[in-house]
Amino acid sequence: MRTDIVHPGADKLKYEIREIVAVAKRVALSGIPIIWENIGDPVAKGETPPTWIKEVIKNTLKEDVTFAYSPTKGLDETRAYIAKERNVEGGIQITPDDILFFNGLGDAISHVYRNLNPHARIIGPDPAYPTHSSAEAAHANKPHITYRLDPENGWKPDLVDMEKKIKANKDITGILIVNPDNPTGFVYPQDTIRTIVALAKKYKLFIISDEIYSNLAFEGSGMRKLASVIGNVPSIAMRGISKEFPWPGARCGWIEFYNRSKDKNFDRYARSIVDSKMLEVCSTTLPQRVLPKVMGDSRYYPYLAGRTRRYEERAGYAHKMLSKIPEIIVHKPRGAFYMTCVFKKGSLKKNQTLPIRGDLKKFIDSCLKNASLDKRFVYYLLASTGICVVPLSSGFNSSLQGFRFLLLEQDMERFKKTINTIGKAISEFVAS
Repeated sequence: MRTDIVHPGADKLKYEIREIVAVAKRVALSGIPIIWENIGDPVAKGETPPTWIKEVIKNTLKEDVTFAYSPTKGLDETRAYIAKERNVEGGIQITPDDILFFNGLGDAISHVYRNLNPHARIIGPDPAYPTHSSAEAAHANKPHITYRLDPENGWKPDLVDMEKKIKANKDITGILIVNPDNPTGFVYPQDTIRTIVALAKKYKLFIISDEIYSNLAFEGSGMRKLASVIGNVPSIAMRGISKEFPWPGARCGWIEFYNRSKDKNFDRYARSIVDSKMLEVCSTTLPQRVLPKVMGDSRYYPYLAGRTRRYEERAGYAHKMLSKIPEIIVHKPRGAFYMTCVFKKGSLKKNQTLPIRGDLKKFIDSCLKNASLDKRFVYYLLASTGICVVPLSSGFNSSLQGFRFLLLEQDMERFKKTINTIGKAISEFVAS
């Protein structure tokens, strides 16, 4: 091409959660069954959406209006329902005009970052969720800036580290939290959120709170949405139905703007997000029409409570077994359906190995040139056992060495077998 057509931040777009699938498929060709512990899709892992939710969707499809465009911001009645529910929860009060629908939260994340001034940076957690970290890095064409989630302190954010980096990086204009967190399952205590809000107010920043798992927090977790403590700080909260219904294929998410009127620059930024969505006309109508009918049903929240109890049960077993291994740090999650193991410093070394059959070892080694040590473990685990997890360092833009796995396996005996196999592999790997 006579002119370079590639965006300067293109190389920052990485999503190893799915990239590892190609490696796993090659492993499967050698006859090893794959146990998919990489992608957080409840339906793919065997969770069946309740019959009554399917009936709501089927009946909604009978309505001709379901096949029409929706308004750019989203269906009026659906936004009114969400605003009412938010206001009942307490905290900041919003109107339907503060809500904007997207084709999934990934679409929302893309719009939020690409409409930022290229010099404006968002500081996010380490480990980071790659959709956020990649989009933020790509928009700025610079490495994503992170604050530490501390595995030595139950994954609580290091607020001293956060403020130090905010002071040092004058381009930081916003703080991202993911609550409950992916990949750690950490739920931010309300006092911690208040402190982050205070930092944002002190340094004139805005906050992004990704709350896609907020209704999948465990009982007694203390989960509180940002709206409950935000005060007058400009903010964006992110929600969706992919994990809740669960209906990831619906691609239905939304954002809520808080305190647009408190800052003219933030209001203009919010308007630019709305305008960019207008160029796409609207988001998919069907899931928007379904949302109030499902969430407003008396069966909905008891259904979610049953799911989170099962996640918590699996988390308890995984923690019980893996916490016995002296070379790793593992904490019980407080929400969502993920767990993260961190290797203690010095536990991983070059040339550690697991038994791999035949020429598969050559293939795996060819994938690991200049790879991090935790990625080496993950790929050896995959080729040796068929268990496909995601490395922390490359998968979650992290300075830590470890991996994430799921709590979605429906068969408890199969889940226990997977956890036991992971534990055995860790012990063999670090001892090799």
